[in-house]
Formats: sequence, C-alpha cells, structure tokens
Amino acid sequence: MTNKAVEFEQTLKATLGKTVFGVEHVIHALAVALIARGHVLLEGAPGLGKTLLARTLSQVLGSEFKRIQGTADLMPSDIIGVHVFDTQQGQFNFHRGPLFADVVLMDEVNRAGPKTQSALLEAMEERQVSIDREKFKLADDFLVLATQNPHEFEGTYPLPESQLDRFLIRVPMDYPARDAEMRVLRAYDLPSARPAAADTTLPAAALAEARSVIGNVHLGDELIAYCIDLATATRQSEKIQLGLSTRGVLALVRCARIEAALRGGEYVVPDDVKASAPWVLPHRIVLTPEAALDGLSADDEVRRIVDAVPVNL
Repeated sequence: MTNKAVEFEQTLKATLGKTVFGVEHVIHALAVALIARGHVLLEGAPGLGKTLLARTLSQVLGSEFKRIQGTADLMPSDIIGVHVFDTQQGQFNFHRGPLFADVVLMDEVNRAGPKTQSALLEAMEERQVSIDREKFKLADDFLVLATQNPHEFEGTYPLPESQLDRFLIRVPMDYPARDAEMRVLRAYDLPSARPAAADTTLPAAALAEARSVIGNVHLGDELIAYCIDLATATRQSEKIQLGLSTRGVLALVRCARIEAALRGGEYVVPDDVKASAPWVLPHRIVLTPEAALDGLSADDEVRRIVDAVPVNL
C-alpha cells in the first residue's frame, strides 16, 4: 500500500539515482534516517561517491549543505564558529561555522580529535552548540552524515561509544556492482564531466507528511518484547563486552516502525526488526578482546544473535 512515506522514498531513489549509481540500499537508509530525525555513519573506502550523495541529497531536500574534513588539527571553533571583534561597532559578532547547515557531511570523522568530536556530539544530540557560555540552536532537521574508512587506522581517533550511540544507523558503502560501475564510468569519464544538479526538489511538506505516517503504524507489545530480547542477548553474550544501550533499543524500535511504513505496512512484523538490526546494532556493541583477536566482527555476532533469538508472537 502506498503512503506518503513510500512516496518520499520513491522520490529520493528516483532523483538521487540519476546522479549516484548502485547505492539503492544507502538511499533507503537515508530515507529511514530522515524520517526518524537520526544521523548516519557511512563506512566505506574513499572514492565511492559519499560526498556526491550527501550534496545531491541536500539539493533534493532544498537544504543548505556543508562539508567538513576531519583532521587531527581540526578544532571545535573550526566547525562551530568564532566570535570576531567588529572595530566599527565596537562589539564581538558571532561568525557561524559549517555546523549551522541543514545537511553536514563530516568526512573521515575518526580523524578529528576528541575535543572536536565532543563538540560534534553535542550538536548531534541536542541540535545546538555552545561557545563562550552561549548556546546556539541548529536547524530543526539538522542531519549529520559522517564517514569513516574502516581499513585505515593511521592518524585516527576511535570514536567513543557515547558518540557512536548517537548515530541512528551505520551503513556499509561497498564497491558498486559491475553494471553500476559501468554507468559511473560512462557518465563521468570526461575531464569536463560534472554531476548535474538535482532536477527535482521535494516540497517542503513532503518530509513532514512522511513522518506523520509513522504514528499510524501499529507496533505490538510482542514486537517490543522481541527488541528487548535482542538487546538482552547482546548484553549476555560472552563475545560482547558492551551490549546494546536503551537508546539503541529505542533506535531499533523506531527504525522497525519506519521499515514497516516504507513497505506500505500498517503494522510492524519481525522481519522489519530483523531488517533494521544490521544497521542499528553493530556499531553500538563492543566485542571482547578475545573475540576480536579471533577475527569475529560485530556484524557477525549480530547476525548470530538475530538468528538465535526466537520470536514469541
């Protein structure tokens, strides 16, 4: 059944798919995050179109876009802004940094130092920033798309668990399939080739209408109990040192409800929870050192738990 949430995702896929190829699952994840007012952590190698995807998304939404490159010397003031003294007016004026955009791409977020990551955490959680004892509100639909390269560790600072927990979902961005990569090469092979601007801008009310659908999707107590059982399994696993937080369970429930809406459903089923778990759980759990040394990944353990925990309906 078609609803405003389904139409919202279809428009995103149709529009973004003209510029970025072979990333339908990522666009689906972005639709979930936008409807949920959550932030997204993209993991993948450089050169897969993450910046292009974020910029085109902001064009489709009719939003302001800013990109921040994570570096070891990046300071909080570089992303928040600074007070500059105006000699003519005789007062300090606040010059806003790139965090005041609607869609912010934080590229290689794990290269930024702890102080800058802390400033980003406040922006993500509170949708506000603090500087010189003043608080400044960010956009209502403020969205952070952060990227990190999981294979490159030199010069990086591991993201603290508290910040990882603020990302609603983590989405692996793999190399494109052969057909998709052929489309990329044909579209952008010339030195003069530039991605075209999005030719469709969503109406201002489209996102609000998509969000209004979610409240009409029924979520039974049995499904809530199932989500709690999954969380409990992560907390009791011998392979996991830090299990899923309550915020993580809430994210799982919220994403499952949105998954149901995006397939046109009127109620949440176990498959909606199982579809959301690989995005919501792995980046929120910490494996034991022994499990990590054995080559186990968080994704592997989450898959095992999802397969093992029964659904009691």
